[in-house]
Amino acid sequence: MCDEHTVDETNEHLNGISRRQFNTLAASAAVATLLPQKAYANNVNAKPVDVPTPDGVCDAFFVHPTGGEAPAVLMWPDILALRPAFETMATRLAQSGYAVLCVNPYYRDAKAPVVEVGESFQDQSTRTKVMPMYRNLSAATHTTDAQALVAWLDAQPEVDTARKIGTMGYCMGGPIIMRTAAAVPDRIGAACSYHGGGLVTDKSDSPHLLIPKMRAELLIAIAENDDAREPNTKNVLAETFAQHRLKAEIEVYAGAMHGWCVLDSRVYNQAPAEKAWARTLALFERAL
Repeated sequence: MCDEHTVDETNEHLNGISRRQFNTLAASAAVATLLPQKAYANNVNAKPVDVPTPDGVCDAFFVHPTGGEAPAVLMWPDILALRPAFETMATRLAQSGYAVLCVNPYYRDAKAPVVEVGESFQDQSTRTKVMPMYRNLSAATHTTDAQALVAWLDAQPEVDTARKIGTMGYCMGGPIIMRTAAAVPDRIGAACSYHGGGLVTDKSDSPHLLIPKMRAELLIAIAENDDAREPNTKNVLAETFAQHRLKAEIEVYAGAMHGWCVLDSRVYNQAPAEKAWARTLALFERAL
């Protein structure tokens, strides 16, 4: 999860690159059209949607292939919530044949976007804005939101309910995909965490303690600096998944910093991000 350690590590990383390189990184979302695209990509329809939950109405972005049903994917963004970068990522996934719902986890406090284009977690003003909203979330809200969002997806005519649902989570979304897989085990067939923080803790609500309830296949993509700080997380996860006979691909991505998969992140790293994307598509193809 993003915290003061992440800020310090990112600043140290950025101090080691040139201004020209930094400008390239900062413009990642703007050059999203340069990303590799799937051959014969599906045409898609996209729209903002409102999803009722036990705590109100969650604003979200729904994008799906035109003409027919598709397996659904529930996408949980990072600590800066739903914004254009994640809409671009959701659209790219839909072009590969999935009905994607990317949500605003902070709907209890504000509608998305909660940050402006160009704002970063590295900025104190941004952290001051988002951290209170982040702290309003809990294991309980993750669970009730997941149940409501999956139910909404299953009610959409664009979703093929005969197939399992996938879920993806970035940064703080990592723990949420674990709770989603445990909350709706009959529907979640694949769950992916990218630089997820807090997957293994010493608290009674640690996400890894929910593994016995899951029936999904998992992809756990770990940033190199996250692994350096918590090197035993991958071992605990691997042992627990194996104990409960769940398939899981767990990998530390060499040279990748926390946040490397997100298009507008200051540490976006295209080569390992594309590797994680390819592994995700391979998982969804066999598990959904």
